[in-house]
Amino acid sequence: MSSAVPPDAGRLRAALTQAAAALSAARAPAGHWPGELSRSALSTATAVTALALARRHGAQFPAAGSDPAAAIHAGLHWLAQNQNADGGWGDTTSSLSNLSTTTLGWAAFGAGAADEIFAGTVPKAERWIEREVGRVTPCAPPAECEPAAGQGQPVRPDPPLRTPHSALRVPHASLAAAIIARYGRDRTFSVPILTMCALAGRLGAGRAAWRQVIPLPFELAALPHQFFAVLRLPVVSYALPALIAIGLARHVHAPSRHPFARLIRQAVRKKTLRVLTKIQPSNGGFLEATPLTSFVTMSLAASGEADHPVTRRGLEFLLQSQRADGSWPIDTNLSTWCTTLAMDALPQAAAPNSSAIRDWLLAQQHMAEHPYTHAAPGGWAWTDLPGGVPDADDTSGALLALARMRSAECGVRNEEVSVAAVAGVRWLLGVQNRDGGVPTFCRGWGALPFDRSSADITAHAIRAWAAWREELPRGLQTRVARAAGRALKFLGRTQRDDGSWTPLWFGNQFEPREENPTYGTARVLRALADIRGPDSDSAAARAAGWLVAAQNEDGGWGGCPRGPASVEETALAVEALAWLLVSGANQEILRAPVRDAVARGAAWLVARVESGGWTQPAPIGFYFAKLWYHERLYPMIFTVGALRAAEQALAGRVNEAG
Repeated sequence: MSSAVPPDAGRLRAALTQAAAALSAARAPAGHWPGELSRSALSTATAVTALALARRHGAQFPAAGSDPAAAIHAGLHWLAQNQNADGGWGDTTSSLSNLSTTTLGWAAFGAGAADEIFAGTVPKAERWIEREVGRVTPCAPPAECEPAAGQGQPVRPDPPLRTPHSALRVPHASLAAAIIARYGRDRTFSVPILTMCALAGRLGAGRAAWRQVIPLPFELAALPHQFFAVLRLPVVSYALPALIAIGLARHVHAPSRHPFARLIRQAVRKKTLRVLTKIQPSNGGFLEATPLTSFVTMSLAASGEADHPVTRRGLEFLLQSQRADGSWPIDTNLSTWCTTLAMDALPQAAAPNSSAIRDWLLAQQHMAEHPYTHAAPGGWAWTDLPGGVPDADDTSGALLALARMRSAECGVRNEEVSVAAVAGVRWLLGVQNRDGGVPTFCRGWGALPFDRSSADITAHAIRAWAAWREELPRGLQTRVARAAGRALKFLGRTQRDDGSWTPLWFGNQFEPREENPTYGTARVLRALADIRGPDSDSAAARAAGWLVAAQNEDGGWGGCPRGPASVEETALAVEALAWLLVSGANQEILRAPVRDAVARGAAWLVARVESGGWTQPAPIGFYFAKLWYHERLYPMIFTVGALRAAEQALAGRVNEAG
């Protein structure tokens, strides 16, 4: 049993007031919360490589703005300064070294012809890679990766790299196999990593390097988008730009051994580039993501397209998004996501001017079919910037935020809010999969992990539907009730035997499979507490039991039982369990342990607020393909939400103590 003492009413109220004030003060002048994403070694490595390869292939950079040579040097210097002690790199400065990021960092120094300049950095990275690859079970690349001898002359040979020969003592095929094994059948990130290594000269010279790179069927992008889900592409739905650009690079440098395939790919090259041009955002950043934009830009530049408009806009995006210290973030910002989370967390009395936030949030709704994913009108993206794409998690978040604000004094725009909510509800209904779950971007793309229905996103949609159900037209109420019932059945089927759920977009680097059952279980339990009923109470009791058992002795939670505690995971667990108590859960056998867990968790959080440690973020954000990030506002938002819920849940016990 923990020695943590439950906070008294005064301490809990003081901590909540302090945290809510700090969160409110983190807003931008326009009233929303832009947040700040972590610096990323992976993003920095890919951006440096894209800029370096574009320079080598004669790309024309913007006349005004950052100097590409200076940007490259600053990025390499940041990588050298932020190399982990073991010689590798993690995705953030708080992350453990991993094979993907370390390989990309190593490749960046090759692309920048900087092995000798950073002579103390590169050998350490090579030794780390050697050790790691030696621990990975070999997984040979498919035979299709190897063009027949004498075939596959590149359309435009690469200029020679002015860099020393790599001292890596691991066969290129072994490195490639280890990277492929890390991602399995999902080629979304393994092929870009190997493509970057080939372009940087890290896999050998000429066609031999490209034998390690799995071809991507970029020619399929020439088909109408309605075919994409049916074709079950080897990359996730939102990676279409990478499919086109990287597939083209592989075709240029090592064409298929099949004459018909070579002919088809050459014939549709211009058409696929037109598709790529059409889906590129106005600011050049695909999904506002540095890695995706970098992979597209370097692949085009090295494929005879250094002066293509997509390449030029991609270079502009990369130069403009570099931070002052030389690094790049994983994505530009999560402003819409952070804003909706903050509005859901803040106590009503502490919420800032809701009309300004409401107006800003309404302006972020996408009211036309999106050119990238062809998503229907009505959804919200994670950001207010052009690279955002409507998705289910952010649409649910926006609906919940608008639902909280409708009860405040919002003046004559209440009708506009209702119209927006109806469109958002319809959008969510439209993406629900046949299995009853809700995916991220598109209905029907279920072949790969990041296109599947997920428990946390489904739970978020259930909360959003419930928040608006009574105010919807009668026919839409019926559809929502039916959809929510199917979603609950999906959650029932996907709950693990131990009572937990795993999420899609969040992980934990200390969990053996890099999953985060604490996040997933807390998010689903939060929804089940909102909609209590016979179909959800049993699942909620099992989930609560798992969270109670997963709590550490000191009162905190990590991403898994006995994992190192973080503010984010502790706050999410406290909030979910507290709202379960507030909802009037009648499992008496569980009520006392849940109340005790909430009290101990709240004490853990209050102590962090009082000491100032509550704002330290942890890398729990889990981008696509095992990419980590942390967000400055996550611990603040989650702490406010947890203390608000805990204050209500513990009110009776606190009053007795006081």
